[in-house]
Amino acid sequence: MTAPAGLTAAGLTARETVASAITALFVPGDRPERFAKAAAAGAGVVIIDLEDAVAPDAKSAALTAALEAVAPSDGGAPVRALVRVNPQGSAHYDADITLLLSAARTPGSGLLGIMVPKTEDPGALRQLRADMPKYLALVPLIESALGVINALELARVPGVTRLAFGAIDFALDIDADGGDRFLDHARAHLVLASRAAGIAAPLDSPSTDIKDTARVAESALLARNFGFGGKLCIHPAQLATVHGGFAPTEADVEWALSVIGTEGGAAQVDGQMIDRPVTERAKRILQRAGKEQ
Repeated sequence: MTAPAGLTAAGLTARETVASAITALFVPGDRPERFAKAAAAGAGVVIIDLEDAVAPDAKSAALTAALEAVAPSDGGAPVRALVRVNPQGSAHYDADITLLLSAARTPGSGLLGIMVPKTEDPGALRQLRADMPKYLALVPLIESALGVINALELARVPGVTRLAFGAIDFALDIDADGGDRFLDHARAHLVLASRAAGIAAPLDSPSTDIKDTARVAESALLARNFGFGGKLCIHPAQLATVHGGFAPTEADVEWALSVIGTEGGAAQVDGQMIDRPVTERAKRILQRAGKEQ
């Protein structure tokens, strides 16, 4: 049975699905045989990539594959996915947008929204949002110094769902080492801009490690501690580890329950004074753990 326009099979709107995703899994647009596997891998959202993962001579074929994947079919449900288009101003951008937005208006389309790479210009983003069906998600991917400087303006464009961070391209743009520590300012800035604009917490850049789960977990925990709401992923093997990095630990839950138990008066827990900000943090931990009081 086909979900109504703008709704996923779970009853969430496309924008709610994208805004709440902890994991967002890229799949190359010129590898259509991987689309269904990516959709079944357990990611919060799948991103069909028409940009970096696709060679220049395969761009047209990748767009065609993406359009076919999100199109309704009598033989089965469409792939429900974001699509990362080519950058604004590139030779492929106009075709990407025109054909994807046309596909989105087809009843039963699986397109959840558009991810725009190397976003810098709030005006261009505002125009794109105006051309999109309102139910679609819009995710600007911030990958340059100008994008970071303009992050608050980009986040405040009406209809932007959440920001995402592209650390590799950002490090290249500012000629910095790609290590996490050297990108602290950019990460913090995107989190602050998102919060100030009142949109969902951003998605952090993917870890380049695939088999080293310890490093993937460390990267996910770093993102969570910065205030990101989720993380981009480049391989299904990263999904469980990233999701675990954003989930409260048993110790976190025990602490939160002990704090909630003292709510309503001045108290101390393990030598820490408990006041409203502390109890609110405890409530958020329990909410993320599915143990709301």
